[in-house]
Amino acid sequence: MIVLGGSAGSHIGYELSEILGAGYQDVEVREFPDGELYVRIPADVGGADIVYVNSLAGRPNDLLVETVLTLKTLEDLGARTVYSVLAYIPYARQDSRFNPGEAVSALVVSELLKSLRVDRIYTFDLHLHRFRDPRELFGDVLVNLTAVRDLARYLRRYHELRDCVVVGPDEESEQWARTASEELGGVPYTTMEKRRISSTDVVVEPRDPDLVRERCAVVVDDIISTGSTIVETVRALRKLGVGDTYVAATHAILALGAYSKLAKLGLRDVVASDTVLSPISRVHVAPIVARHILGLEAPG
Repeated sequence: MIVLGGSAGSHIGYELSEILGAGYQDVEVREFPDGELYVRIPADVGGADIVYVNSLAGRPNDLLVETVLTLKTLEDLGARTVYSVLAYIPYARQDSRFNPGEAVSALVVSELLKSLRVDRIYTFDLHLHRFRDPRELFGDVLVNLTAVRDLARYLRRYHELRDCVVVGPDEESEQWARTASEELGGVPYTTMEKRRISSTDVVVEPRDPDLVRERCAVVVDDIISTGSTIVETVRALRKLGVGDTYVAATHAILALGAYSKLAKLGLRDVVASDTVLSPISRVHVAPIVARHILGLEAPG
């Protein structure tokens, strides 16, 4: 087996190769003067089992093209099996046509990835709203893993979570709030009601105020993008007398000054996985991927 690291996935790929006892190579990627990408696989992959690792956050357009070029080249060079670990898949939030003429980007990207010869695609906590099972879009080739259990274990290991309730910032986050609740021993969980005003502004209100009032709160979500949802959630909880507050999310995109916004909240802790490298990425996902590749754990 050979593990190949894309330009935004080498930190996961190298760790994964160490766990699996496999060889490791970085995919050679550079940019031509006109902005086009040059991709070269510096290993003999003919007849080999390949695990290609990348994360498509931060520069989604370039990284998506890089990934497509790499996966197609692996097919052309005769790799026997190809597992693709795409720790973060972009364009998933637009999974419906809300206004006439809009591109349904989740559908387009899923069709693009399905057109490649890949035996399995591993990703983490895919950001879909209207599809309960991502395989409805991507087919059975997709394995949607979660980092939420490991995030909850991290908080449990380093903090005394006394009289806590798990809170999801919106209805879609209920699945992650429930998972964190289970991992924390069955503590209560709830979700907030969110109304989006714009792409950066939201209004968040408690769905069950009496459940969270004057308790400790663990806010769990799949992604922190601009930070607006987390900020409004914490503010709403504190109006109810919530004290110690912790935040955990799988993907720390941290766009438009989000990290600064989080720092000003006075949280007891804020943690994310390393699907996207950031100042709060302290939970590693390589061991999760390894367990699934080795058949030691089922998704979810």
